[in-house]
Amino acid sequence: MTVPRRLLSVAALLALFLYASVGSDAARRQDQDRARGSLAGQLLVATPDLDDPNFVATVVYMVHHDEAGAMGLVINRVLGTGSLDKVLEGLGRAPDGASDRELRVHYGGPVEPARGFMLHSPDYRGEDTVVLSDFAALTLSPDILQDIAAGRGPRRSLFALGYAGWGPEQLESELAAGAWVVVEPDADLLFDDHPETKWQRAFDRRGIEL
Repeated sequence: MTVPRRLLSVAALLALFLYASVGSDAARRQDQDRARGSLAGQLLVATPDLDDPNFVATVVYMVHHDEAGAMGLVINRVLGTGSLDKVLEGLGRAPDGASDRELRVHYGGPVEPARGFMLHSPDYRGEDTVVLSDFAALTLSPDILQDIAAGRGPRRSLFALGYAGWGPEQLESELAAGAWVVVEPDADLLFDDHPETKWQRAFDRRGIEL
C-alpha cells in the first residue's frame, strides 16, 4: 500500500522529532546479532500473502533480531516532506545559511509512530552513530539534521517515523507462514529516491542464496 505524499507542516515535523533510545539500544547489539545468525542487516520483503495494512507491499530493513524479538524500519513508504531549515529553526538550531533542503519523512512502522530514526550511509559519524553494515548506520541525535543542512551530513540518508517490532518467536512464525521473504540489501534499495519501485525490486531478489 502506498501512502500518498503530502507536504508536512513545520509544527507537525517538530512534534515528530523525538529520537528513540530503543533504536540505539537495538542497534548497539548488532554485533551480537550477527554472531547468533539473526536477520539483522537483511531486508524483509512482504509477500502478496501478507494482508496486514501496516505492512502490505513493504520492505523492512532489519536493525535487530534475537531470541527476545526483532526490530526494523520500513524503507519504502513516504509520508511527506517539509523544510529542513524551518525544522532546525523550530528546534532552536539556526541553519548555516539558507539551504532550502527538504526533509523527506518515511513511515518506519506502526510502533511508537512519534519516534524518529535516521538511517544513513556510514560516511557520517556522530557521537551516537552506530554502524550497522558496510552501507548503513543509525544516528539518533538531531545534530545530524544541522550537519545535513550545512552540507556536512551523510551522502545518503532516510528519516523514518516509528518502527516495526516483533516479540519473541513472532517474526519466526510469520516467516514460517510465508508472510515475508528475506533478501540481501544494498545501498540503492535503502536510500534511492524511488520508493515506489523498492518492493518489486526487492521481491525480485527472492531465491538468491544468502
